Amino acid sequence: MKHFSLLIILLVFAGTAGYSQAFQGGVLGGLNASQVDGDSYSGYNKPGIVAGGYVLTNLSRTIFSGMEIKFAQKGSRKNPNPKIGDQDKFIMRLNYIDLPVYLGVHVSERSSILAGVSAGYLISGTEYDNYGKFQPEDQHPFNSFDFQGFLGFRFKMTERLSIDMRGAYSLVPIRPQPGTGLYYWISNQFNNVLNTTLLYRLDF
Repeated sequence: MKHFSLLIILLVFAGTAGYSQAFQGGVLGGLNASQVDGDSYSGYNKPGIVAGGYVLTNLSRTIFSGMEIKFAQKGSRKNPNPKIGDQDKFIMRLNYIDLPVYLGVHVSERSSILAGVSAGYLISGTEYDNYGKFQPEDQHPFNSFDFQGFLGFRFKMTERLSIDMRGAYSLVPIRPQPGTGLYYWISNQFNNVLNTTLLYRLDF
């Protein structure tokens, strides 16, 4: 896996050597729909914002590479359901700085598929239940870094505006299973994210 991610990074920076095209870039923003595999809940119920910038370059007529830096909100959410007598609430809020790198393939004039990896640095991780934010003695720390693989689809809407949809999954746990059982935590935990963003190209 380390060799694969290194290859992608090298391709991003070496792209102009094989195909003389300048880098282009811009800003991006959108939404995450997240869940955490390994907790006691299911469903992409935790929304979050995504915002940052990107740069990309063509490696050939059909292949391109790109890199991004972005703020991304992830986590997990379980809402009460009074209709069935369920009053329990649980929220996990994870804020990351993500650095994705990827390769893309143009499958038509406007459409592309892409695949890559993303390293994430955890800015903050907090959990809440019916009584509010977990007390420090009840909060189990998350790993400082997340490493995800992702697959995606990009559609060029105009010359400057594109929409990007991805599915991403942690390749290593964001938090290992605790030694004692907890009602909201059943195994090693992994980020599981569906992401939709708009990308706007800027002239440099």
